Amino acid sequence: IKENEDLIIEDNENFIVVNKESGIAVQGGTKSKKNLIDIFSKSKIFNDSKPYSVHRLDKDTSGVFIIAKNRETAKLLTTLFRLRKIHKTYLAICYGELDKNRGILDQDLVRYEGKKKIIENSKTLYKVIDKNSNCTLLEMNPVTGRKHQLRKQLSLIGHPVYGDDKYTFEKNLKTKNKELMLHSYKIKFIINN
Repeated sequence: IKENEDLIIEDNENFIVVNKESGIAVQGGTKSKKNLIDIFSKSKIFNDSKPYSVHRLDKDTSGVFIIAKNRETAKLLTTLFRLRKIHKTYLAICYGELDKNRGILDQDLVRYEGKKKIIENSKTLYKVIDKNSNCTLLEMNPVTGRKHQLRKQLSLIGHPVYGDDKYTFEKNLKTKNKELMLHSYKIKFIINN
């Protein structure tokens, strides 16, 4: 990935919205050689400022991502995410056919910080767009924002996301698709200029 006009969905004085490719991390980490923030820090879009990440998107998840252009906007957008005033919509293709055409995934998710076990409630609204006996195309609206929330929730109900090796436990499902079929489709919010 490099500075590419095709990736930019919105560009104004306070933030840009990009269509992030799958396989690109948002920020640097132990396993990330290239990431979105570093790429845009060298961009002419951020000549007089630096890019600020205001939310998360998994490395292998594609789609809509916001980058703030200044500290004030970064604080505002971070606060709006925390207050759940920014609404995200994802598209996912999962294994199998879901029984209900719409519903709520409301589960406790477990994660660890070192040896400390942390249990967090997660909530996602979903709607089936299309399905057959092999897979289901879902529209998903997370209410909470837990790490890997959608992937974990679908795995817990026995319908992991296609291409998700981390949360797919059946061996025969792991090799069928190498790309994670999870896409950040839409972000909605209102700010006063």
